[in-house]
Amino acid sequence: MIANLGIAIAKFVGFLFTGSSSLLAESIHSVADTGNQVLLLFGGKRSRMAPDRKHPFGYGRERYFWAFVVSIVLFTLGAMFAIYEGVEKVLHPHAIESPQWAIGILGISILLEANSFRTAIHEARPSKGNASWFSFIRRSRSPELPVVILEDTGALIGLVFALAAVGLAVVTKNGVWDGVGSIVIGTLLGVIAIVLSIEMKSLLIGESATEVDEDAIRDAIDESPVVNELISLRTEHIGPDEILVAAKVEFDRSLTMAQLAVAIDEVEVAIRAAVPAAKRIFLEPDVVKPELGGSEDPWSGLEGRPH
Repeated sequence: MIANLGIAIAKFVGFLFTGSSSLLAESIHSVADTGNQVLLLFGGKRSRMAPDRKHPFGYGRERYFWAFVVSIVLFTLGAMFAIYEGVEKVLHPHAIESPQWAIGILGISILLEANSFRTAIHEARPSKGNASWFSFIRRSRSPELPVVILEDTGALIGLVFALAAVGLAVVTKNGVWDGVGSIVIGTLLGVIAIVLSIEMKSLLIGESATEVDEDAIRDAIDESPVVNELISLRTEHIGPDEILVAAKVEFDRSLTMAQLAVAIDEVEVAIRAAVPAAKRIFLEPDVVKPELGGSEDPWSGLEGRPH
């Protein structure tokens, strides 16, 4: 956030000296990124509010909501403004003044953004594991790191486009290239904003736990000596670090009611030990219906993992 604020100020100063629309588009982009980090921090704070009567499962999805707002801000304030400014410059081009200012500030901005990007990559590696970066962004249940990585990626590519546009405008003495650079930057931001909005929408609607976590939950249930069979399992992230688990389980039929209650408690402890994020667990004792053959899911119509 602090890096983006400093970059935004530097870019805007450069715009005042040069009149470059590409620099103006980039400065608005950095202002939007700074505001987005503020929104992510606000969402993180809101998500830690204690559950209440109206929100018995807590406020974990606040982080998803504010990350979705980030995508809207990026699209409207960043993409639309940059495209508008670029079209205006193409229609009414003018030469860039003091191009050395523009090139110098863009060069410094690239170095600062690269450092920010490196930090985001470093923070994300433990969560990414062996998955590809594309898969990490698609599968991550935590919104902040994918948002920052996409923003920094867009910022670096946008800065390269801005530098190329300014260079072409100076070499050809044609300000149209500066406008073209702004349009390209706006289009890039629009694409990133759309990708973000799709990902955050999916998380807001509700995504299951990862396959690794679901397998760990199944193993924790199956390994209990008093469990005959796990009939069905459903999971959902109600926050990045909180999973709701609902399962139909056939327990040993010889258990008394008191023994069954103890067995359920022991399975819940085992699930939480295997997956600490599984904080809301609902186990329903049931029996395998012979007509289902022991393999059909009684919660029909819910096949397939979301996203």
